[in-house]
Amino acid sequence: MSPECGTMNEDLELQAIRDRLRAEMTAPRPAAPPLDHPVEVTDEGFADLVRAHDLVVVDVWAEWCGPCRMVGPIVDQLAKEMAGQVVFGKLDADTNPAVMQAFGIQGIPTLLVFRHGRLVDRLVGAMPKANLAAAIRRHAG
Repeated sequence: MSPECGTMNEDLELQAIRDRLRAEMTAPRPAAPPLDHPVEVTDEGFADLVRAHDLVVVDVWAEWCGPCRMVGPIVDQLAKEMAGQVVFGKLDADTNPAVMQAFGIQGIPTLLVFRHGRLVDRLVGAMPKANLAAAIRRHAG
């Protein structure tokens, strides 16, 4: 086998690899299934979550907070009902002080509503499911 033949085979092999990688990189990726449950949010992952989705609602809560325990199941229900439209997160106020400080949160439960990465609403205190749903749906359109 001549040296030119080896080089030509390597060129063809490299071109085949490039073509395969290009096809993999440009192929449409299947959409992730909509989240039908709240995701746990921390100081470290907060900004990524808010930027990654069009509409995000973050429930800031604490284990010892009675009103938070009333709102928690409502947030779980809304996550199921609004799957595909809204992503819900839950952030423990006791273990994530950076978000608490950044948004000046002084009372919990507080629901922070983000649209395209920007804070557009803040819902403070326990309220009925219908009121929370209506407040969130205002931002879904």
